[in-house]
Amino acid sequence: MKSKAVLLGHPLHPMLIPFPFAFLTGAVLFDVVGRFGDVSSWWITGSYLSAIGIAAAVVAALPGLIDYVWTVPPNSSGKSRATKHMMANLSAVTLFAVAWWIRGHTTTRPDVVVLALEAIGLGFLSAGGYMGGTLVTRNLIGVDHRYAGAGKWRDETIEARAGQPVTVAKSDELKIDQMKLLRVGDRRIVLARTERGYVAFDDRCTHKGGSLAGGVMMCGTVQCLWHGSQFDVSTGKVKAGPAEQAVRVYGVTEKAGEVRLLL
Repeated sequence: MKSKAVLLGHPLHPMLIPFPFAFLTGAVLFDVVGRFGDVSSWWITGSYLSAIGIAAAVVAALPGLIDYVWTVPPNSSGKSRATKHMMANLSAVTLFAVAWWIRGHTTTRPDVVVLALEAIGLGFLSAGGYMGGTLVTRNLIGVDHRYAGAGKWRDETIEARAGQPVTVAKSDELKIDQMKLLRVGDRRIVLARTERGYVAFDDRCTHKGGSLAGGVMMCGTVQCLWHGSQFDVSTGKVKAGPAEQAVRVYGVTEKAGEVRLLL
């Protein structure tokens, strides 16, 4: 069995996002004022801001792509929103890049086509920004989680074979009401510790696909933070909606100080 620990969300993503927004918005404003005010220094500044903004957007997109592939729960409403967010941002950057290429030189006065492309690009950027904010506030993507007893988010990749128990934790690794996300092949499984011992269940809320490992657990009940659905972690049964279907649970044993999962 091999494993590796990873982080929830790339820490650079939220730090880099403001830069392309600021530069590209500034580019549009400087180009518009320069064009209609006939002030060359303004549209030259706009050209430089556009170039820097495009570069900043590419840099910010890299950790964003990591979050999209690794952090956003698959088959969820959050994944759908993240896809739209990505497409809006890519469209925005493409439009700004085409506008910058059409201009040809920093000293060239931006024509109506350039301004139109930048304006549309800014619209896509705004839409992408709104969806990105929703991913953080509603879907909790990239949020620094804390569990009971100030426990930190834990995320581990496990190599396992069907029908064979695999060691996934030490018996004292988690405190009561703490959880850990296990990535086993294409599955996301939550390992949790209750007052009665360890349990394991699917990470996907059956309502909109939210991450249960990113939720809260108390007294043998886990709650999805997206819409409030609650599940019994021992049986997987729904204790409170809007979810209607139970989550799948897995066999867990403790032996010789180790916690073993059976798939």
